[in-house]
Amino acid sequence: MCGIVGFVNMAPGTGSEAVLRRMADRIRHRGPDDAGSYIDGHAFLGHRRLSIIDVAGGHQPMSNESGSTWITYNGEIFNHAEIRAQLERAGHHYRTRSDTETIIHAYEENGPDCVLRFRGMFAFAIWDAETRTLFCARDRLGIKPFYYFWDGRLFAFASEIKALLEHPAISAEFEESVLGEYLGFGYVSEERTFFRNIRKLMPGHHLRLTLGKEPPQLEIERYWEVSDHGHKRPSECRSDQDWISETRGRLEETVRMRLMSDVPLGVFLSGGVDSSAIAALIKRMADGPVKTFAVGYREERFSELSYAAEVARAIGTDHHEIVIGMDQFFEALPNLVWHEDEPLAWPSSISLYFLSKLASEHVKVVLTGEGSDELFGGYERYRWNLMNQKYARAYGFVPDALRRSIRNMIAASGVLSASARRKLGHTFVGRENRIESLWLDNFYCGFSEAEQARLLKNGASGVYANYMAYWDSRPDERLLPRMLYSDQKTYLVELLMKQDQMSMAGSIESRVPFLDHQFAEFAQSVPERLKINGACQKYVLKKAVEDLLPHGIIYRKKMGFPTPLRKWLMDTEAAPLLAALESRDGLLAAYVEGSELHQLIERHRTGLIDATDRIWRLLNLQVWGDVFLTGKRDRWQGIVSARDPAYTAV
Repeated sequence: MCGIVGFVNMAPGTGSEAVLRRMADRIRHRGPDDAGSYIDGHAFLGHRRLSIIDVAGGHQPMSNESGSTWITYNGEIFNHAEIRAQLERAGHHYRTRSDTETIIHAYEENGPDCVLRFRGMFAFAIWDAETRTLFCARDRLGIKPFYYFWDGRLFAFASEIKALLEHPAISAEFEESVLGEYLGFGYVSEERTFFRNIRKLMPGHHLRLTLGKEPPQLEIERYWEVSDHGHKRPSECRSDQDWISETRGRLEETVRMRLMSDVPLGVFLSGGVDSSAIAALIKRMADGPVKTFAVGYREERFSELSYAAEVARAIGTDHHEIVIGMDQFFEALPNLVWHEDEPLAWPSSISLYFLSKLASEHVKVVLTGEGSDELFGGYERYRWNLMNQKYARAYGFVPDALRRSIRNMIAASGVLSASARRKLGHTFVGRENRIESLWLDNFYCGFSEAEQARLLKNGASGVYANYMAYWDSRPDERLLPRMLYSDQKTYLVELLMKQDQMSMAGSIESRVPFLDHQFAEFAQSVPERLKINGACQKYVLKKAVEDLLPHGIIYRKKMGFPTPLRKWLMDTEAAPLLAALESRDGLLAAYVEGSELHQLIERHRTGLIDATDRIWRLLNLQVWGDVFLTGKRDRWQGIVSARDPAYTAV
């Protein structure tokens, strides 16, 4: 795992080696083991290396035999040995054991189609000096990041946005058009970022910049789509046991592939079925001890440490834990917003960072359970929406005026408890029968479009557009596959960004076995009844690993990396934190109505509403502005009193 940077100038001889060095040094945390560069008349390629495979021989940037083609690469190609044998038979000569060299030879052999041969996670840039062409690619599901800037004269790229900002031609400016989606979902799910003119190369895409044409041309193309594979209607003649057995076999294969390493590796263990199954399989496959790592909070009812410890005892791993408190959580926030380049979508990013720091004391590589829920229907919201949509159709025959009256009565009822109002508000009775209300506002959006219209000085726009583009692209699809597909293209990509940036902030590599693209294609074909079977979600996966884990672990209620954030925001110690949201010199002041913000904070602080998600998004936006735009990052230093001792690791 590494960090890549670089730029190509249309006019030769106008770049600077010092700029390239600053860009690479800015993301030194991604590759503390080694650094390298390649420079010619047009191209500047830089690299920071975390040495995992061929520790001695994998220095980058790396060239082909003639030195005409150079690559800077971040990731792992897990089937590189198989591809290497094929390329050697085709006449290519290797100088290292590195998978990096396989990519460059595959590009020589197959051009842009080389990406179709790779099983793994990757983001890379290849410069062909002879044709003056830059080819860049990102893996199919978006495990590894790739950001770029292009203005017709300069093309720059990097693993993290902060590296791009080291180039003198690129400045940090807020892309205001993303505000609506961010306040709704907590992230931006398309190519735009929070920084004007800085874009993401989307998962499953590659780009080619050709300087030999006038004007220079940037071409971006999608090379893979999950729904193009395994999308045929599954064979109903197959028995459930056949599907369960194949799920187990394919999971074993993808885990075994990801044990490829020349350095120690371990597992992030939450105590849920996904990470526990991976840990149990590794324990069976590995020769020596298996290290597992878990994170929790001092507030025990929000902590999954007991479940992780139970799994560790059951399968026999060398287990390590870390416990963090409110003060460590908020103290870390500005630094982690800087690491992620954008506001943190979820509070669990912070606990993941502390977990990564703990793991980095013992290993360089970890495997995680990310991605299973989006493949097999693991989130409660999927089951709720299936139920809501079913009954909403019948409820639709009730006159609209009466349904609206019932919704208003539920929301304003003085008879119902707050808990009852909240629960009814999540059902078809308390919602409009539109996807925006019944699905998106219900389970995703912190601020709905209507709420944003009141909160923002210039009103709301683009709240649902990106999600709905994916949703509307599958009009004939059944409900569950449609939900899974839309989440894989939006929610999952942001989860993977969190996984990458927080693990790399701790200088470790994270691998996600469930998101092997062939495994994802297989999951597409699994019948719906084997994903959600009655009240049991991820049914086929749970049945496939029943012999590996305690029954209570497999079938316990999903907690989903909970954080005691609501409790913390109600604490008197959080008062300075909430006050900082109303600072007149912060980013929020330019966009948010002060009276609406104050009312929201007060209603949450006094317990009238639970605005945890909304305050979290506003807090992160304010911190992001101070870190990257206003220069007032110091306002967050020690803003929550350190009442607890420093975090503890075991």
